[in-house]
Amino acid sequence: MKTKLFDLKGNQTEDIDLPILFNFPYRPEIIKKAFVNLYSHRFQKQGRYPAAGEIVSAESRNTGLGIARLARAKGEGFSRAGQAAGVAGVRKGRLAHPPESWKVTYKKLNKKENNIALLSAISSTCHSELVISRGHSIDSIKSFPIVVTNDIENVGKTKNLLDILRLLGLEEDIKRVEQSIKKRSGKARKRGRPNRIGKSALIVVGNTECELLKLDKSIPGIGVKCVKDLSVLDLAPGARPIRLVVFSQNSLDELSNLKIPKNIVLETLT
Repeated sequence: MKTKLFDLKGNQTEDIDLPILFNFPYRPEIIKKAFVNLYSHRFQKQGRYPAAGEIVSAESRNTGLGIARLARAKGEGFSRAGQAAGVAGVRKGRLAHPPESWKVTYKKLNKKENNIALLSAISSTCHSELVISRGHSIDSIKSFPIVVTNDIENVGKTKNLLDILRLLGLEEDIKRVEQSIKKRSGKARKRGRPNRIGKSALIVVGNTECELLKLDKSIPGIGVKCVKDLSVLDLAPGARPIRLVVFSQNSLDELSNLKIPKNIVLETLT
């Protein structure tokens, strides 16, 4: 399978062969399972004190008094006396079904399933219909996957990267993300998450120490990842395949070293 190689000015230089990995079959069900299980590893356990709302001397007064049979605080002469306490649904009472810290939220994933999901997600980047179905604006892009020369790994300024992406035809998709930024309010804003930003292109590089890695998220929606750190979480955000991806030549060399599981029949694509 061949694809076009572009320089930093958006001009086609030559046709190159893609690794055999890009013939891997499309498996959306495994991609979704891998995303859900890997995303659960980010969860932080939380719970409540088991005796919260129950540390009070309250008991029911039974029938015959013309009042509800709720447990009430004992005593007299102070405001808390006679108030309902120690049960759910009352002021200062306990929670009916509080979150429990011992609940298992960490979902395990087999190594082979994770590998198949990653390989399938990478190979899906060459299908334009999948990229369009996810919502990317790629009318001016005609070659998938997008492969750029290794010079892109030496870019160290956001302004230069933005100019390169525009020349490659990603200007419409970058504008789409900028127009979809939502301002949050409430606790999310106080906790350092003031904006909700969509996803645009993901740039995959092969060198772990290149300058381009420093520009990760410097442009809204644009991410930069090394092949060694690549995950299904990056390639299929929200478990929806597949994200628009820009590969460097070095990254293709690294991808060709990935092992393909046995008993997997590769599709023959032209």
